[in-house]
Amino acid sequence: MAQTKSKLTEVDPVWDRIIREGEEAIGLEPLLGGLMHSCVLHHKSMEQALAFRISMKLASGEMSEQLLREIADEAYAADPAIGQAARADLVAVYERDPACHRFLQPLMYFKGYQAIQAYRVGHWLWEQGRHDMAYFFQMRISEAFGVDIHPACRVGKGIFLDHAHSVVFGETAVVGDNVSILHSVTLGGTGKEDEDRHPKIGDGVLIGAGAKVLGNIKVGCCSRIAAGSVVLHDVPPESTVAGVPAKIVGKAGCSQPSVSMNQLLGGAD
Repeated sequence: MAQTKSKLTEVDPVWDRIIREGEEAIGLEPLLGGLMHSCVLHHKSMEQALAFRISMKLASGEMSEQLLREIADEAYAADPAIGQAARADLVAVYERDPACHRFLQPLMYFKGYQAIQAYRVGHWLWEQGRHDMAYFFQMRISEAFGVDIHPACRVGKGIFLDHAHSVVFGETAVVGDNVSILHSVTLGGTGKEDEDRHPKIGDGVLIGAGAKVLGNIKVGCCSRIAAGSVVLHDVPPESTVAGVPAKIVGKAGCSQPSVSMNQLLGGAD
């Protein structure tokens, strides 16, 4: 009876769906058979597949795929929350990105998802005091994906980086749960201060393309930052800000901006 209960608790619908979609992908495109087997079908868990995918993407002449995979495997084994966040991130991409039609896609093809998962391993290294290895991860993530997230930065779960080009999160930045961020977004500082100097983004926030959020400021839960805005001051919860410098132009327009992905200012009334 105990063995049966253990097996039931190991059911993983996200991973099971990815396996099924990987098999379907081979049927549609047999030339992808080798890739799908090595990246998906060969592995017993989503954590193993992520460790393999991360290591293949970050490997270089400076650090082998085998060593990087051992580090990622160690992180997933030590902290189950990393794998749980990976599943939440994947579902977030599937639900919010109209270009995502399968769970398989973020794992295999979307660099924003891959970059966040690699960051999570780097953040675990930072928390373990392995700062030099964490910095190496940051460097390779930036080189491979065009996403520069300091390993000390704290990022919640259910994160969607859409396109994920030229995204920067500073050392003391904090990003809450269920946040959606488009390309060319910076969560940066305003000078050379060496203290708590980066933004704190609340849950459910939507940050449009090209927005810059600068300084130790708070962006309230379920707010929207319009594309191209420069935010220098606190943003109240459930508000929409726009402009350079950004000003409040209305309410968020819905209860979950990061999920609706509605970026039209006309919806903020």
